[in-house]
Amino acid sequence: MVFNYLQPTDILFGAGRLKEVGEVSGKFGRSCLLVTVPSFPEIEPALKAIKSVLKKSQIKVEHFDGVIPNPTVEVVSSGARLARECGAEFVIGFGGGSSIDTAKAIAVEASHEGTCWDYLFFRKTQPTDRTLPIVAIPTTSGTGSHVTQVAVVTNSMERNKSALFNPRLFPRVAVVDPELMLTLPPYMTALTGFDAFCHAFESYITPKCSPYIEILALECLRLIVHYLPRAVRRTSNLEFREKMAWADTLAGLSIANSAVTLPHGIAMAMSGMYPQIAHGQALAAVYPAIMRYTYKYAVRKFACIARIMNPSLESSPDTKAARLLGDELERFIENLGIKKSLRELGVIESELPELARASLVLPDYKNHPYVVSLREVEKLLCQCY
Repeated sequence: MVFNYLQPTDILFGAGRLKEVGEVSGKFGRSCLLVTVPSFPEIEPALKAIKSVLKKSQIKVEHFDGVIPNPTVEVVSSGARLARECGAEFVIGFGGGSSIDTAKAIAVEASHEGTCWDYLFFRKTQPTDRTLPIVAIPTTSGTGSHVTQVAVVTNSMERNKSALFNPRLFPRVAVVDPELMLTLPPYMTALTGFDAFCHAFESYITPKCSPYIEILALECLRLIVHYLPRAVRRTSNLEFREKMAWADTLAGLSIANSAVTLPHGIAMAMSGMYPQIAHGQALAAVYPAIMRYTYKYAVRKFACIARIMNPSLESSPDTKAARLLGDELERFIENLGIKKSLRELGVIESELPELARASLVLPDYKNHPYVVSLREVEKLLCQCY
């Protein structure tokens, strides 16, 4: 039993903790760049609240509100220019995974030469200690980005989605206030929650999983199976939001020290080629087929998850429970209202071979219990079409 575990982020968890942002972030400087999506009615009260809290702590705030879903290199560069112009000493990512990932990438580009794309995980040149401190405040429960060292960005010209991966991208502080999730609509609640499910699932089934991650990931899966459908139906229930915020944090802690697998490699490629497809929706489209194809290579773990999803399988043999996991997942996805085929998502059938090749660019597929070939990915995508 040999493993490592690292989590340098100071996590402040609980309802109402947004009011502590000024106090905990002030140690990083007196000037910050606040990174968000464009304002909309549901988030406006929270935006006013955070600006007020920072002002009371005498922190100067410059607001960059240009974040988009599947944020691009161009978006990051715009934010980095503003950060340099205003002399930001730290960056606050406020919102979903796109906002927090953008804030991380801005923290790198604003303090280094070139663009964030020059610092992807496989480059020789990596972010240095000059990276601006990052404070993460999630308003969704899905990506776990507030406790990871990853920032995902899209290169529109290359139709490619990739990631920065470096310990310097761990947020210094994460303020997880479930009250901020109360206005998230049902569909986005389902998509982000399913993404958290996938993070925990893949962290658990990969050979890179450690005994520490097993504890975190399984608890996350139990919480999501029980509370995500409830949160989708009753979006303003604080208890459900609190449980999902904790599950999301557990999932983030898991992937930060384990790995994602084949489904994430495919979903990343899909969003790179088709930016209009939300990450959680891409995962939902391919998950059941992948599980049915690969359950034989991690029977005990697949059976364990199947029993979490359906306790009546407790008395069934591991092989049977593992084999039925694909069906359980399909029902779960359908119950959440996010069951869609690749055709329904706008994927072009003639581009499936290209999508399959792109799915094997990132190393995620190598972390799967069974390492697929290009031809096998093409077959899986055809089944999902």
